[in-house]
Amino acid sequence: MTQKPLTVLVLCTGNSCRSIIGEALVNHLGAGRVRAFSAGSHPVGKVNENALATLARHGLPTKGYSSKSWDDLENENIDIVITVCDNAAGEVCPAYLGSVVRAHWGLPDPAHVSGTPEVIAAAFEETYAVMEKRIQMFLALPLEDLSRQELSEKLNQIGSDGE
Repeated sequence: MTQKPLTVLVLCTGNSCRSIIGEALVNHLGAGRVRAFSAGSHPVGKVNENALATLARHGLPTKGYSSKSWDDLENENIDIVITVCDNAAGEVCPAYLGSVVRAHWGLPDPAHVSGTPEVIAAAFEETYAVMEKRIQMFLALPLEDLSRQELSEKLNQIGSDGE
């Protein structure tokens, strides 16, 4: 009997950069064991082109992503919510997310970096690298054997040490 994959919601306020990169990486690295969605509490309505360019540089798909509200996912069975920005971490999540495992992996928003195209690309690459490392650490956990409390603690530890 196959076990259904854990479902992760990568959550940010605007859902245009960090959460999109997180969704892409979880789906790519999770290889069917874990699947991801991303959403925002106040989505900007457009995926940042630099986030898509970063995914493309790493050979990940760039199609199918959208900046959407967490309300758009209320019919999904979410197991884990990982917030990647400090604003989203402090917000009250919708009722349908009441019983999920929660973790915070705060990262600076690369969309707020200004400068040359090289400086901006470097900020997105840094975000990608940190998210990739954290997701690899997450996927290395014995997910099927951890209690909800243990999983929450381990995920939050990754968020504070996984840089």
